[in-house]
Amino acid sequence: MKLLMVLTSHDQLGDTGKKTGFWLEEFAAPYYVFKDAGVDITLASPKGGQPPLDPSSDGDDAQTEATERFKGDADAQAALAHTTPLADVSAEGFDAIFYPGGHGPLWDLAEDADSIKLIETFAATDRPIGAVCHAPAVFKHTMGRDGRPLVAGKSVTGFTNTEEEAVQLTNVVPFLVEDMLKDRGATYRKGEDWASFVRVDGKLVTGQNPASSEAAARELLALI
Repeated sequence: MKLLMVLTSHDQLGDTGKKTGFWLEEFAAPYYVFKDAGVDITLASPKGGQPPLDPSSDGDDAQTEATERFKGDADAQAALAHTTPLADVSAEGFDAIFYPGGHGPLWDLAEDADSIKLIETFAATDRPIGAVCHAPAVFKHTMGRDGRPLVAGKSVTGFTNTEEEAVQLTNVVPFLVEDMLKDRGATYRKGEDWASFVRVDGKLVTGQNPASSEAAARELLALI
């Protein structure tokens, strides 16, 4: 099995002067779910090379078994440091695609033409697509074969408005994931804030927040 994981290249948290990027747990937990299952993983990002890590995800209070494992895994760190530029990636040969979150995707992957093309190709060929937390932002402009938004009529989840309020970034982010998914015609569902909550609709898997990343990866793996 071959899987493509796509991470953000964006590191600026709006005009706050603070850094953002991908969320470590949302990369590490799925990475090891796939790796331990023998999946061949290719890492990609819009700019290639080392994706920016959201510093908040590297704090002591954000560590998990998966993030600690990653910090001791030289091979995984080397792979992450050398992601393939998205423009050089083809959907051919991959069985599934997965997007870790963090706030970064709201700025770059949501608008990235190469990412949009990849998602639309995976959807058109009925291959599994997964996105966690803020990563469902990647569905902002993706379209289905019927000419409607890809998420229209589908049961999905993503970072909630109340979770965004809790981290005090409602007026910093370019858009709210929950509102965008609803605007695109999705049937948006959510669980308790910060608790694991995953939705599976056909080959589309979405997770609400960092706590959902491992469960979302396991649901995606079951579809491959």
